[in-house]
Amino acid sequence: MKEKTRCEWCLSEELYIKYHDEEWGVPVHDDQKLFEMLMLEGAQAGLSWITVLRKREGYRKAFDNFDAKKMARYTDKKLERLRENPNIIRNKLKIKSARTNAQLFLEIQKEFGSFDKYIWQFVGGKPKINNFKKMSEVPANTPESDAMSKDLKKRGFKFVGSTICYAFMQACGMVDDHVADCFRRKK
Repeated sequence: MKEKTRCEWCLSEELYIKYHDEEWGVPVHDDQKLFEMLMLEGAQAGLSWITVLRKREGYRKAFDNFDAKKMARYTDKKLERLRENPNIIRNKLKIKSARTNAQLFLEIQKEFGSFDKYIWQFVGGKPKINNFKKMSEVPANTPESDAMSKDLKKRGFKFVGSTICYAFMQACGMVDDHVADCFRRKK
């Protein structure tokens, strides 16, 4: 049986391969899942994505399965306790941003009816399909991720730079950056 051709970034570990094959680039429209991915991408800042993937279950437990309503009410004491949790990245600013971002996420839901409606506007409501031959052609950011980052920052979100926003867009299928010969690209 012929081995599947995949994007080269995911070949180092089984967890990466599973994420690539089942999630990366698949359009997400569920608000809670979008919030989870935005928080996880922010947690990645300065680290590798595999570090975050390895801790994803720990994040889900620590952050009430990314329930924004619960997270928005976290006390300073709760945030301090999270800094002691070895199952997440214990960066003080990243942990503190979770409450702020949850509060702002809820505001966007009120304003737009859903976070999905708000966030997908940056790609015109449908996935942007790219046609890169190799991963070295894939940009770190785009005008769309620049606009998303700028708007999120203007609203007060933290850890939402343009590169983080582009990684979020890739993760949630707002852009499809599977390279041309990847088996996922052909679907």
